Amino acid sequence: MIKKILISAILFAFFHIILNIENCNAQWVQMSNGMGTDNFIWSLAVNGNNIFAGTDSFGIYLSTDNGMSWNQTSLNNECVNSILTLGNYIFAGTGGNGIFLSTNNGTNWNHVGFDNKYAVSFAVIGNHIFAAVQPDGLYSSTDNGMNWVLTSLSCKYIVFLTTFENNILAGSFYGVFLSSNYGTNWTQISNTSDIFSLLKIGNNLFAGIDQHGVFISTNNGTNWNQTALGNISVYTLMSSNYNIFAGIDNYPNEPGGVYLTKNNGTNWLNINQGFNEIPSVNALLIVNNYIFAGTGNQSVWRRSLTEIIGIKQISEVVPTKYSLQQNYPNPFNPTTNIRYDLPKNSFVKIVVFDMLGREVETLVNEKQTPGLYEITWNALQYTSGVYFYRLIAGDFTNTKKMILLK
Repeated sequence: MIKKILISAILFAFFHIILNIENCNAQWVQMSNGMGTDNFIWSLAVNGNNIFAGTDSFGIYLSTDNGMSWNQTSLNNECVNSILTLGNYIFAGTGGNGIFLSTNNGTNWNHVGFDNKYAVSFAVIGNHIFAAVQPDGLYSSTDNGMNWVLTSLSCKYIVFLTTFENNILAGSFYGVFLSSNYGTNWTQISNTSDIFSLLKIGNNLFAGIDQHGVFISTNNGTNWNQTALGNISVYTLMSSNYNIFAGIDNYPNEPGGVYLTKNNGTNWLNINQGFNEIPSVNALLIVNNYIFAGTGNQSVWRRSLTEIIGIKQISEVVPTKYSLQQNYPNPFNPTTNIRYDLPKNSFVKIVVFDMLGREVETLVNEKQTPGLYEITWNALQYTSGVYFYRLIAGDFTNTKKMILLK
């Protein structure tokens, strides 16, 4: 009898621990061991198994265990606005002391230019490294940062750089600029001021703007429309396939935290569960199936990407045919699960529609390998009613009905 009680107690403790772990994964968890809980994080970057965090006053911290613990590198007394990892080269753009370079994961750093200037963003195309240096403009280097040449984009107070194909985009206080020849010539594609972040996904270009939220262009910047996330300051944008995350300012009178859209900005959902106080989010990084948030005065936080997006591969056993299963539970409030089978590599799209046939959310929009998958839909922001979900994969299409009952 005692033995049975002991076994039951052990099993109860085991499942209690597992449940707590799962609950922790289902929200943001502060990952600040070694850096303190109140650091101001400006930048995040990854290089292999190494994650770097640039702080406001204490240089760069390094984690080699997926954010579980952090060690301060020898660059320990700078404001690090931006970090670029390129093979064995780690570049740090500082606030007021130019650019530093490490070739040994932060053990040693060398100053490589721009005394008394602000290096706020980096980008790479081929062997060209670009650095936005305030107040000068955009510089380019073709020898790993040993020498820098000012491009024709000067004196624009560039805040953010990104690239797609052989094009470079520069977001600045004076709009968005595009170059397709390594910075030799530039075209202004938007005159909207105070561009904090840019993101290119497929044919869509997104811009995070100070006090104006997120804008989208579907024609390479010729025209712009404000998404449903408006009138707030968006510091950073990050994507996982077609899931777009936005890091938000929380001052003055702004909501802060992280927001997610799965339908190109038509709807946004705040995913701030777990934050003690919702912080400003200055940097986002997706690595090893986690999303990391660098915050203002709350250090680094981490959350399971699978839990947020909701896509899980249940089995790698190859099915004999495509299929879409009935969601469960059904009716549901507010979450439900949808399973589907893929017999071969396929580009998969699962879309939710309302009774009027309007697309309310895209759950999946990516290429997937054969197997059995499950996606969770959280309908917290939607009203009760009948909805439809449609799977399009290869030449297979199927639609089923589900009921949200609150």
